[in-house]
Amino acid sequence: MTPRERILTALKRQPTDIPAVGNAVSIATMDLMEATGCYFPEAHTNAEAMAGLAAAGYEVLGYDTIAPIFSVQHEADALCCEVDWGRRDMMPDATVHPCRSASDIHLPADILRHPSIVVVLDALELLRSQYPDVAIVGKVFGPWTLAYHLFGIERFLMMTLDAPDEVRRILRALMPLPELLAHKQFAAGADVVTLADHATGDLVAPEMYRDFLWPLHKELAASINGPLILHICGDTLDRIAWISRSGIECFHFESKVSASKARWAAGDRIALMGNINNPRTLLHGSPDDVADEVHVALLAGVEILAPECAVPLNAPTINLQTVADAARAWTPPSSKSRRRWR
Repeated sequence: MTPRERILTALKRQPTDIPAVGNAVSIATMDLMEATGCYFPEAHTNAEAMAGLAAAGYEVLGYDTIAPIFSVQHEADALCCEVDWGRRDMMPDATVHPCRSASDIHLPADILRHPSIVVVLDALELLRSQYPDVAIVGKVFGPWTLAYHLFGIERFLMMTLDAPDEVRRILRALMPLPELLAHKQFAAGADVVTLADHATGDLVAPEMYRDFLWPLHKELAASINGPLILHICGDTLDRIAWISRSGIECFHFESKVSASKARWAAGDRIALMGNINNPRTLLHGSPDDVADEVHVALLAGVEILAPECAVPLNAPTINLQTVADAARAWTPPSSKSRRRWR
């Protein structure tokens, strides 16, 4: 199989020739910037630099994917948040949250011409033309994350308790943006789009996810014509059963949920992607530690091996490479074992 075929097949939970390995979010590191000559902050704002750094996921790490969006701030910038694009060793951050109510939300009519949106679409087009056989991964942010940007995390979460009807109006007002951008990213060449929506179990109760956000994720899955990978940080075990019934093709999950428990909660309803630990294993562990986690995930039935979230900027390249190397070298414990990457 080509890398593209392998990822698209794994997303359908169908047999692949070898285990699929990829990333749904950023694999940018200081070492990979040096290897490619493409550095932050230019890799957030220049399409050639963005594509060049992203291509290291395939060229250097050996993954089946290339994902060119490293920041969570592109939509925020286009929605009039003030964004500090950071520096070589620091990710961007929104410094001003301009909204106080749903009536303050205005999606610009020309948002597709905003430089922060154009750079992503241009990078996707470049990568599609350069890597026809590699899976190209776009990324959009769901209404919950967009609300964090516009209102600030603390204010928005307080509103979920004090003004739930207003929260519903906010989320509904933001829904057109991820749908629009996902369609445009598929048209620009993405094979799959990550829908990142940070309703982590560390901050958001399972009932809150079910009542506020799950219906909207179902709508996005039904309205976007292409495969989606939902990414939610943190402990999500208490909502995986809901996620698996959303119609989204794949859930990208963190190591706070064990691979076996994630598989149990998801059943056979959705593909799983992840969940190699960032701070303990990829940043501070050895290649053997990485290989051990890869093998645990494969035995649990995770379809696509991946770092759990955006990797630390100082993560060593050898550990990131080992995710792919260990997956490709893995064989079932015995000839009678089920081929767990299927």
